[in-house]
Amino acid sequence: MALNISGAAIRKPIPSAVLFTVLLVLGVFSFIRIPITRAPNIDVPVVSVTITEAGAAPSELETQVTKKVEDAVANVTGVKHIYSTVTDGTSATTIELRLEIGADRALNDVKDAVAQIRADLPSTIDEPVIERIDVVGQSIETYAASAPGMTPETLSWFVDDVVLRQLRGVPGVGRVERIGGVTREIRVALDRDKLAALGVTAGDANRQLRATSVDLAGGRVEFGGREEAIRTLASTDDLATLGATRIVLPGGRDVRLRDVATITDGFEEPRSFARVNGETAVVSFAIYRAKGASDVQVSDRVREKLDALASSHPDVSYTLIDDSVRQSRGSYLSAMHSLLEGAALAVLVVLVFLRDWRAMFLAAVALPLSIIPAFWFMDLLGFSLNFVSLLAITLVTGILVDDAIVEIENIVRHIRMGKRPYDAAIEAADEIGLAVVAITCTVVAVFAPVSFMGGIPGQYFKQFGLTVAAAVLVSLAVARLVTPVMAAHMLRGGGAHEERDGAVMRAYLGLLSRTLARPKLTLGVGLTLFALSLWSTSLLPTGFIPPEDAARIVLSLELPP
Repeated sequence: MALNISGAAIRKPIPSAVLFTVLLVLGVFSFIRIPITRAPNIDVPVVSVTITEAGAAPSELETQVTKKVEDAVANVTGVKHIYSTVTDGTSATTIELRLEIGADRALNDVKDAVAQIRADLPSTIDEPVIERIDVVGQSIETYAASAPGMTPETLSWFVDDVVLRQLRGVPGVGRVERIGGVTREIRVALDRDKLAALGVTAGDANRQLRATSVDLAGGRVEFGGREEAIRTLASTDDLATLGATRIVLPGGRDVRLRDVATITDGFEEPRSFARVNGETAVVSFAIYRAKGASDVQVSDRVREKLDALASSHPDVSYTLIDDSVRQSRGSYLSAMHSLLEGAALAVLVVLVFLRDWRAMFLAAVALPLSIIPAFWFMDLLGFSLNFVSLLAITLVTGILVDDAIVEIENIVRHIRMGKRPYDAAIEAADEIGLAVVAITCTVVAVFAPVSFMGGIPGQYFKQFGLTVAAAVLVSLAVARLVTPVMAAHMLRGGGAHEERDGAVMRAYLGLLSRTLARPKLTLGVGLTLFALSLWSTSLLPTGFIPPEDAARIVLSLELPP
């Protein structure tokens, strides 16, 4: 039979041994490097366009910038939703495209659309910032930094200049956001009456300050046999220097900034605050992982970095106030325990029904040989160990030994017919080769199409269906190439004998004979149960992801505008 490769594997076992040794090594290395995340990475084509113009009012930006950008990107292929937010000096437009449009293509299309209208936008705006938004979910951890000996501004500076810089360099960290604290701000309050008397508008003064307070390249110079870069430094954070800045007036005259404005050194208006156990003198920061990184690895690296910072700066302490990695780690460990328990139970079932420890050992070997190489395929496909892929692994545990059990049971049956184990393995494997392949293809045909669902559910269940399909296909290779080889050399012949049916088999045969004697009643009961099952599905609640107890309480409060 064309499907019988087991006979060749039994006669020449070395190629099969080498193949699965390589697959096991690749699977182990892939298992070590596969990231652990709570949920699969979702690739949603979302692009943001941010345009700033200092001093511009929201109404001006809406008519001169936002509407033009919206009209331009509306013609991009695959646009689903467009959201815009306009604040003082900033216009932010978010474009969401259909899932079948790749994220890279979406970014390039939006860039081209904005470039076509760039000449129609005001010349005073900054260059548009167009970037792709990677959807990685909520922050994985949030810490609070506190230092009794520091003022809020000193602690905020320390977090910005030391802590966040160190954490942004940690591999796997996507971004770090500060929550609370204060930010230094030098405010220039222009006197409208004085400006009007001098014939200058606030916009003129603003543009002159922006033009003069900038650092520029100044060329290169030979110094001491080396070429050095020269920069002209014009920005300043000193109030006296800033107050001495000259504002050019019509007619060639000028005036000092301090003569037409009040300059104060203060802080930005706070937009957020952090509080731990009623204490407000803290600055918190949220950690977001990069796309494709592991929650657990990023968490461990961040904690190592914070421990090092705590050692070098003992006056600052760090408190973990929110941790979603604990749930990811717990789900991973729980899935691994379930996997081991399921494997042990599957092996015990083989022992109970075949009553042969050698057959039990063959089934036990088939499980890791099927599961471990599946991790290599998951790594090749860019999957992670999340609740979806782990569900697939644990669900498929019992299925993975099906092919091996069928092979083993048939080989044992041939041995009990009086054949040598070697001959029994060849003949038994040849006898059921097509049936084993059909069983596996049926499972693949059921689960693989789940991976090609549309929308967000399709992106979630892509990992589910393909993980099951990969593991089951590997189990087919194990059943065809490894199990018969091991059975041919490990099982022992005991001469021809006929096994007596046990109590379970006798009870089953009795039930079977009674159902066959009453075919109409049997079919009627079956159809009734099937109809009741269909009706029961309408009573079940529906949802995308079932609710779970994450041992966290999050309170959101939205105030009226």
